[in-house]
This record gives sequence, C-alpha cells and structure tokens, in this order.
Amino acid sequence: MPFSSRSYANRYIPSNRLPSGVKWLLIATIGISVLSIILAASRPELSLFGYFALIPARVVTRFAIWELVTYLFIHGGLFHIVWNMLALWMFGAELERTWGTARFVRFYFSCGVAAGILVIIAAYLFGGANVPVVGSSGAIFGLLVAYGVLFPNQTMLFGFLIPIKTKYFVMIIGAVVLIESYLSVSARQGASEAVACVGGLIAGYLILRGRGLQTRVSTPVLAGYKDWKLRRARRKFEVYMRKKDSNRDRWVH
Repeated sequence: MPFSSRSYANRYIPSNRLPSGVKWLLIATIGISVLSIILAASRPELSLFGYFALIPARVVTRFAIWELVTYLFIHGGLFHIVWNMLALWMFGAELERTWGTARFVRFYFSCGVAAGILVIIAAYLFGGANVPVVGSSGAIFGLLVAYGVLFPNQTMLFGFLIPIKTKYFVMIIGAVVLIESYLSVSARQGASEAVACVGGLIAGYLILRGRGLQTRVSTPVLAGYKDWKLRRARRKFEVYMRKKDSNRDRWVH
C-alpha cells in the first residue's frame, strides 16, 4: 500500500486548500520571527525581542498587555519556528476546516493569551519575572489538545515514523511538558516555554470541555444545596410543631 493512500498520511501531504486562518498565521509568524532573528544578529538595538517578547514584570508594572499576543509571533531560532509552524499546519488546518476560520482564530489566540497569563503567574510565584518568553507553543499546544479531544482515535505518525492514536500522543506530549515545566520552576530558572505549553494545554481543554465540566461539578453541588435546604426546612417545621404542642399542653388541665 503506498504511503499516500494511508489514512494517517493524507493530512501530511501538501494541499492547495490550506485554510485562510492557518495560512495567514503561518505567513505572519514566519515573517516576524525571521525578521526578529535577523535584526537580533545584525542590529541588536533594533531587536524585536526587546519590544514584543513576553516579560512578566513589564506586563504587570508597565501594563504592556500587548505582549500577551505579540510574543506568539517571535521565536528564538530556526528549529523553534519549524516545529511550531509544522504543528500549526498539521493540526490547525483540520481544526479550522471543522470549526471555521473565526472560531479557530479565537481559539488559537485564547490559548496563547491564557498560556501567557500562566507564565506571568509562575514567574511571580517561582521567580524569573524579568525572563523573556517567546514562541507560539502555548497556542500550538492548545490546538494539539483540541485535536486530541475532537479526533481521539485518529491515527497520526509519531516522529513521522510510528503510527499512534492522537489521544495517546497528546498524553505523552502533555506528560513531557509537565515534567519540563516542573524542572524549570523547581530549579528556579523562571517561567519557561514549558510553562506556556502547559498553559496552552489547560486552556485548550477548558475551552472545549469547560461547560461540560461546569455542569458535572455544579449539578451535584446544587443538588446537595437543595437537599440541605429541604432538611433545614424540615427541622424548622419539627421545632415549630413541638413548640406548638408544648404551648397547647400548658392550657389543658
């Protein structure tokens, strides 16, 4: 059986039907990232890292909230860009075809911003508030978990060699970034990109499953509250009846 006819290989073969959201995210991210790397190497004083990287202390003290978005378009090296953009193409294209461009773009930036917020929190809890964080990994990992939730039994190629179901791939990658995140904060290295990856995973899952989780949590809580109110009303009624009976007995001779 030729490679191109296998189900897990079809979406890795180039297509001229690349959705517009993924296409423009690829163009913008690659263009800005390459420009930032060139400027950093040739004209350090004009480096985009100094203006658009996510620096937690700057967001909190100077209210540079735009950095929660701009850091997604800057990468630290060629491999960093290639990996994230490859993942954006592999997982984002099918998600955009399923959701539509508007919902896909909202989800992408929501995961990226949520990942940035977690980076800021981790920086102030564990140190590294002045350490810059760049890369779209938070948003990419949000797409990854979304793909795992929507297509859990879809077969993909792990390392482009080993067929594996998406849900297991997400579990493996999630475990890896959790370990990396723990190691970075425990070593007091500050909030790293691994923290952003964890933030993207959490945000992506909560955006997709948040309403269902809220229902599953709130239903027993509301049921318990109603049961408590009923028992409380019953006790009050019993106390009232006992008082009423005792008052009636005082007037009976």
